[in-house]
Amino acid sequence: MRQDRTAMLYYSEAAFAHYADCAFAALAGDEVVGRAFAVPFAFGAEGRSELPDTGWDEVIRWGHEDRMLERRPTTMSALEIALLPKARVPGSSRAMLAALKDCARAKGFAELYAPVRPNQKHQLPRMPMRDYLQQRRPDGLLADSWLRTHLAIGGEIIKIAPCSMTIVGTLAEWTQWTGVTFDRSGEVELPNALVPVTASVAHDYAVYVEPNVWIRHVV
Repeated sequence: MRQDRTAMLYYSEAAFAHYADCAFAALAGDEVVGRAFAVPFAFGAEGRSELPDTGWDEVIRWGHEDRMLERRPTTMSALEIALLPKARVPGSSRAMLAALKDCARAKGFAELYAPVRPNQKHQLPRMPMRDYLQQRRPDGLLADSWLRTHLAIGGEIIKIAPCSMTIVGTLAEWTQWTGVTFDRSGEVELPNALVPVTASVAHDYAVYVEPNVWIRHVV
């Protein structure tokens, strides 16, 4: 995930200073056990009539463009909520979401968007996201726990972002990143990847195109 080039428009030291008021840490005593990041952007600007199919990557680019052009943002998008395993207790992820929603409200925005990475999708990497969203528990609720958390606090699924994150590299780079030898063309399943990586030995590259799910929270 760290090899997504677009991420550097937000996560680099030079860029992040501009977004620090949209970042939060979860503390257990003095120890940081979680983090939450978001990016403001101008929704409704020219060419932005709907949430992008290129989800996570595109909303970072939009935020970067708005900052460069000094365009006033109208809303914000969550980018990441992460917790250490020992901090993944009931209510912790909701607390992080609440912090981002409060931040959006304090900035005068009417909603918070999120290109959500479903928690259990990696268990079914070859299943299309549209089919994954049909997976239900016996009680009728969504099978995926992270999507279920968003909906439980009022989130609304807007659409699928089919190419939300795109990570491209040579076969040698992918081997360095993952420890997996890419010695054949075709689809390669990797641990925790939501979909297979597509590799080409002839052209010496592999590409990972991850789908996410756009969710809207009214704040």
